[in-house]
Amino acid sequence: MRRRWENSEYRATWAPIVIMSLISVPVVLGYLWLIVSTLSDRTHGLIPVDSAGNFGGFTMRNWSFLWEDPSIWRITLNTFLLAVGLTVGVVAVSSMAGYALSRLKFPGRRPLLAGMLILHAFPSVTLLISIFFVLRWLRDVPIIGSDIPLIGGLGYNTVGGVILVSVALQLPLGIWLMKGFFDGVSWDMERAALIDGCSRFQGWWKVVLPAVRPGIAALAVFAFIVGWGSFIIPYTYLVDPTNNVIAVYLNDLLGATSPVNYGSVAAIGLFQLVPVLVFFFFTQEYLLNIFAGGAKGGA
Repeated sequence: MRRRWENSEYRATWAPIVIMSLISVPVVLGYLWLIVSTLSDRTHGLIPVDSAGNFGGFTMRNWSFLWEDPSIWRITLNTFLLAVGLTVGVVAVSSMAGYALSRLKFPGRRPLLAGMLILHAFPSVTLLISIFFVLRWLRDVPIIGSDIPLIGGLGYNTVGGVILVSVALQLPLGIWLMKGFFDGVSWDMERAALIDGCSRFQGWWKVVLPAVRPGIAALAVFAFIVGWGSFIIPYTYLVDPTNNVIAVYLNDLLGATSPVNYGSVAAIGLFQLVPVLVFFFFTQEYLLNIFAGGAKGGA
């Protein structure tokens, strides 16, 4: 064992693992406290205790919101619709716009790229008032304004309106990200498809898009996390409590005048975290192969 440790290659292999393990300790302890606190009356550090300060006090009372508050399931559905709608919208538009900006030469291409960077630099809070007037106008549009099942519509105080605004705010980053992945796909693959009789759309759909699946997965995970944890946009444009999302619901608990039950807050936070972990579990294969695209080509 000593000879192996004296081997420089062996030390070079284990050194990053040890360093990353030490860096990860605070994060692991934080999640451990989160789990322990949801299953106990209170904690002293990581140790669960009862009202007398003795070890124990395990309870499921902190999770009672799942069966005592029926609105949590509607709120969860709203959050899921927001996250999925944001993911689908951002991935669909970004994959098409990113391909066009990567492969096609057209007037105004460079100003458009620069403009998207400028748009992404603006904090969303600076646009809240102007977006409000747009959503209020959309609310009065027949059918799409406030009469769409599940999402309510695309206007003010609807889940669909929040999805529309969230997609618009996330597109600049999504388009830039996908453009970078399309730039890394060899032109030779696409030329071969075009020579074999594929149309431009078929070449994008059947050849180029599969080559950037890791990028699509990365963008989808990012968009889903942003949508699932979104707060500012839903808090501003959803005034009806039945349209709330989990982040706003959690904020209402913290903003109450009564003392905060941090065990319940931790339980709701863990409940909010689970779908993100599940989504990451099903996409991690593509994320781990994020650099395994086609050979870089130029044009």
